Parts: sequence; C-alpha cells; structure tokens
Amino acid sequence: MGNNISDVIENYIKSILTDEKQNLIEIKRSELAKHFECVPSQINYVIRTRFTVEKGYLVESKRGGGGYIRITKVRHADHQELCDQLIDHIGRTIDQRTGKSVVLRLLEEGAISKREGNMMLAAIEREVIALPVPAHRDTIRANVLKAMLTSLKYKT
Repeated sequence: MGNNISDVIENYIKSILTDEKQNLIEIKRSELAKHFECVPSQINYVIRTRFTVEKGYLVESKRGGGGYIRITKVRHADHQELCDQLIDHIGRTIDQRTGKSVVLRLLEEGAISKREGNMMLAAIEREVIALPVPAHRDTIRANVLKAMLTSLKYKT
C-alpha cells in the first residue's frame, strides 16, 4: 500500500475540498480520529504540517466539546496576489522545508513552470547556501525567494 495514515488523512481532507468544490470545510477532530481509528493528536499533526499557509490553507481551530477545525483553501484572483501573499508570509527567514512548500504552491497554482520550480528549488538548497550558521542561511534563503517572487509578479 505504501500510504501512511498521515497521507490518507491529508488526501481525505483534500478530496472533500475538491469533490464538494468548496473552499471551506469544518471537521470535528474527534470524529475524524474515530473514522481513521487514530488518536486526535494524529489529526492535529496532519493539519499542522500539511495544511499550512504556504501550501495555500488557512486553519482555524476551536477546542472543547463542540470543537471543530475549519480549513479554508485560499484562492487568489491572480498570480500577482499569490506572490504578494507568499512574500508577506516568508518574512525575514525561511527554512528549506517551508521554502520548498512555497515553490510547490507556485507550481500547483500554475504560477511557474516545472522548469522554473526546479531552478527555484536548486537556488534555495541548503548545500547551495553553504553558510555555517543556519540562521544566516535562512535569512539568505528568504531574501532569494522574495526576490524571485517579486520578479514573478512582473513576468511578461
């Protein structure tokens, strides 16, 4: 089979968003955990790691008896708006994993080609930004990514 429970849960949530052609779903953590026969913390993990801002999702969580998780798939009017949102999200530093998520989001939204994506990923690799201090690496990665996103905004 090859799919771990996190992949299965992620695909299930994404399929609801896709099948119902809606940008927003509300799910109960406990019901989802019961459905997949897992602990609620597994659901939290999937939501925290797979439904992030850089991947195009906003997550609101209400705890307690009637608690729910609201997941919204962010849709942008155009690629310029998407680039602006990602630039704001990056801030002063970004780690390699989050940087990769930003590039994959651009690919998913059709803002860049696969070739451009591969070039962007190569430019933000840990081995390419070979500095001894991770904080410096993350700052340079953020600056490089923001520069690339800014140039994409004005792509002709």
